[in-house]
Amino acid sequence: MNALNNVLRIAALAAMLWIDPAWAITAPDVLAKTTTQEVLSILKTDKELKSGNLNKVYELVEAKVLPHFDFDRMTQLAIGRYWQKATPQQKESLVREFKNLLVRTYATSLTAFTNQTVEFKPLAMKPDDSDVTVKTEVKQPGGQPIPIDYSMYKTDIGWKVYDVAIDGVSLVINYRASFGNTIRQSGMDGLIGTLQAKTRNIQTSGSGKTGSK
Repeated sequence: MNALNNVLRIAALAAMLWIDPAWAITAPDVLAKTTTQEVLSILKTDKELKSGNLNKVYELVEAKVLPHFDFDRMTQLAIGRYWQKATPQQKESLVREFKNLLVRTYATSLTAFTNQTVEFKPLAMKPDDSDVTVKTEVKQPGGQPIPIDYSMYKTDIGWKVYDVAIDGVSLVINYRASFGNTIRQSGMDGLIGTLQAKTRNIQTSGSGKTGSK
């Protein structure tokens, strides 16, 4: 009976940990730091990535970075008050195209990352905080450090990034102004088309480095 009781206790503990993933959630600053270090390490050691193969960089970003971003929330914040006016199909298209644009923009910037280093600032966080800002600085030889801050919130499956501020400029707020102008001029479908066009332009400009998948 003792052995059976031990098994039942272990099973109950496992079930509790599964139901309450907060036990296993990685701290937001640790998550951001380990992800960044892993991506930069791969960039420095993979020959195809070092040569600027964008298809390989896209794969790296999708595998290592995307799981930690909430593109649904980012898109809603960037669209702002117009989000409620979009149809379910338009919302789905907006999230997909905004995600595609950000992934390709981020991947292209990674190909230019050479001797820079990333410094993570201490995180002031209370135990019950569910929304924090992870502050970092990109240090580059011969240049001023560039502050990059990640706004993150806690979900049931871990911390997710919902905004990025570069040198004090919020990505979400920056896009909100241009998105609003496009929606007023061309409607929601016009914005979807604009996002698709921007993504194509990035792909075209980097076509000489795409290589083969």
